[in-house]
Amino acid sequence: MSRTRIVFFVVVLAAVIIVAGSFVVRWLGQQEGVVTAPTKETLEVRIVCALPVEPWVREAARQFNAEKHKLEGQVIEVSVIPMDGLTAMGRYEREEMDPLPTAWIPDSRYLVELVNAAYKEKLGRDVFLTDGEYRARPIAVSLFSWGIYSSRAEVLRAKYGEIDWQAIHDAATAKGGWPELGGEPGWGYFKLVVPNPRKNVGGLAAMVAAAGEYYQKTNITTADVTDAEFQAWLGELMGAVTDFSSLGSYSVENLALFGYSMGDGGQLLESDLLANMAGIQTRWADPLVIVYPQYLTWFDFPFTTWMGPETSALEKNAALEFEKYLLSPEIQQKAVERGLRPANPEVPVTGEGSLFVRWQEQGAMTIVPRTTAMRSPDRDVLMALLRWFDLNVAQR
Repeated sequence: MSRTRIVFFVVVLAAVIIVAGSFVVRWLGQQEGVVTAPTKETLEVRIVCALPVEPWVREAARQFNAEKHKLEGQVIEVSVIPMDGLTAMGRYEREEMDPLPTAWIPDSRYLVELVNAAYKEKLGRDVFLTDGEYRARPIAVSLFSWGIYSSRAEVLRAKYGEIDWQAIHDAATAKGGWPELGGEPGWGYFKLVVPNPRKNVGGLAAMVAAAGEYYQKTNITTADVTDAEFQAWLGELMGAVTDFSSLGSYSVENLALFGYSMGDGGQLLESDLLANMAGIQTRWADPLVIVYPQYLTWFDFPFTTWMGPETSALEKNAALEFEKYLLSPEIQQKAVERGLRPANPEVPVTGEGSLFVRWQEQGAMTIVPRTTAMRSPDRDVLMALLRWFDLNVAQR
């Protein structure tokens, strides 16, 4: 036999031995219950979520996961991380999000725009989109409104005619306290509730709204918030807050738990007020009333998919599947039941279980007649207000 034929037979024999060996190993693995070549069976979708909608989104994620939704044969698994919008913005910009979430649901669209602008300056490209399939898209809506105990609201209306930031300022600075305003001596001094701006973006929104009424305009500039007279006025207003540290991230929950000792009222998120209305009526004889301000601040909670290479195209598409789920009529109806206004136009605010209908006697409106909306502040305005807060209020 020639040398070439010998080499040929040796090669063929070796191949047969390798193939046979692989079959034996696979058979043994099956017999012992061992998976020899594991594959990724789930698509992980991590979502950083604003605090006001986190309970609703978390419950939707639990139901979504239980239903075993799939994409390209893989089960999608959604996890929700609660985080205030301002905190998330800072962590994105300092590149402290590790691992990077697949998607972000902040309190308002302008936070997305600020983060995207910062990354675009560094990377020369967008990380969040404003158009197309992956665009930032609202999943629910809520707005800022006054929530005040009814007995206090009656006195303020009798004294000032309308509840607004100027009336609240004058009440806060009344040297004789509630008796000077026409209230009872036992009420003490007017106590304002404003979320801590360092823990809840609502605190910043409240200061921007106050500036809007002070200047009677919707677009607030850095020059406006650094004006000495405005800062003196704002300082007097914020002096009526009993304790910013105790308010933390969940101001309305604290108001419901601790009642008048926490505050008489403040401008807070409508959905939070509605969600806690029953608890307040259970604990306190004096119910809250909702009053809508002249200048409205809207929170639109946009679902925003991260477009960087840190997440795969399949993960991005899995995030879109959950976004569609959140916008489905069934899940949007559950948002209404939590005091959120639906982003899906097919779902009415007045549907079954609507908190807007339930609490109409307390001032809740299904349709708000006022049309004057505050414009979103830019980065310089936000930073100026935070700096002022740190130097003049947080140190008290």
